[in-house]
Amino acid sequence: MSIVLKTRRTFSTFISSFEVIQTLPLVVRRPHLTPQQRSRAKRLLHRSARKLGIMDEVIKQQISIIQKKIKTEMPWEQDETFAQPFHSYDPSTSQWFAHTSTAHHLPTSAEITHLELFSWNIDFMLPFSDSRMTAALAHLSNLLTNLPGTTAPVIFLQECTPSDLRLLASTPWIQQHFAVTDLDNSMWANAHYGTTTLVSRKCPVQQVFRVHFSATNQERDGLFTDLLLNDHRLFRLCNTHLESLALKPPLRPKQLEIIATHLHSPSIPFALVAGDFNAIEPFDRGLHTTTNLTDAYLSLGGQEDTPEGYTWGQQAATHLREQFGCSRMDKIFFRGKGASCVEFERFGKDVEVQDDGEKGSIVGLGFERAWVTDHLGVRGSFELTAAVKEDGEEEGEGTEAGKGKL
Repeated sequence: MSIVLKTRRTFSTFISSFEVIQTLPLVVRRPHLTPQQRSRAKRLLHRSARKLGIMDEVIKQQISIIQKKIKTEMPWEQDETFAQPFHSYDPSTSQWFAHTSTAHHLPTSAEITHLELFSWNIDFMLPFSDSRMTAALAHLSNLLTNLPGTTAPVIFLQECTPSDLRLLASTPWIQQHFAVTDLDNSMWANAHYGTTTLVSRKCPVQQVFRVHFSATNQERDGLFTDLLLNDHRLFRLCNTHLESLALKPPLRPKQLEIIATHLHSPSIPFALVAGDFNAIEPFDRGLHTTTNLTDAYLSLGGQEDTPEGYTWGQQAATHLREQFGCSRMDKIFFRGKGASCVEFERFGKDVEVQDDGEKGSIVGLGFERAWVTDHLGVRGSFELTAAVKEDGEEEGEGTEAGKGKL
């Protein structure tokens, strides 16, 4: 989430109410306060302390579950590619079937002119996971409705739980229009939560693989999907949830470096990585440069440290937003001339659970509203370019940036 995972401090510091309680006497003793202001400040801080105490228990329970769900035996080698199946739904049998590739079964469609990427972290720590994911999927469905037929959508989800995967598999519009990389947690290093990708069934999939990082304390990985688009050209898409927290030494640079090695290849005319990058430290701002990738938001004129770019904080618990502010944690990086980024925007603002009782419970944890997650999603539209090569290079040199809109 989220709540624990976005802090710049250690787990032990952050999951305690001590900071709020310690702040109480400092605030109420300020000499310039009137008796009425001092009394009101005391009530507000006591209320915050109680809410943070409640949230403490939620966080502690989740940390305990996570620790118990770490797998000790895995079939993959860390930092190496590990092939995994993906799944498509057969309405005639009402079953999902696993595939290793559909490249030879589905024709590449010349009618696909755009790739539309949606990436969203759906907080795994808050209660009512089914209700929150149901509301999130309804929002995504509404966004997809407006896409033209020549656009192929892809959805990246982070912090999915096994119950989320079951919900995805039972959702009719997903069954009809998407292939899904994961139906269970067998490919996650931690059985409690992980990433999954939904790919438009318009797109032939050549392969899916993961790279599980060795440089991680939180069982993070990169989930890669290779698509054949635009005259059988390979498009590689990576869904990731980079390491949380401000650690010494930092782990996110190494993780993104490993991902980038799989994106930079002369045989791949276009590749991207997107997800929750947990970008909370100064070095995070330059990771796209050090890995020779293009930041979609910045390429279209977006600016750092502006409300228009923030994806975390607006929908966090109030005391967390007041303590840590907002930040641009979620990003899309890309490379190659096989497609150009023509639009970038955020989505997911003010999506809430519907049940009044569940709303009250979430608000009671310290949120202003019963949001389904503490993140906004990021959405990028990529226009496929002509498959013309000269001396091993695609046409369109220097067209990665500045051609679209925010």
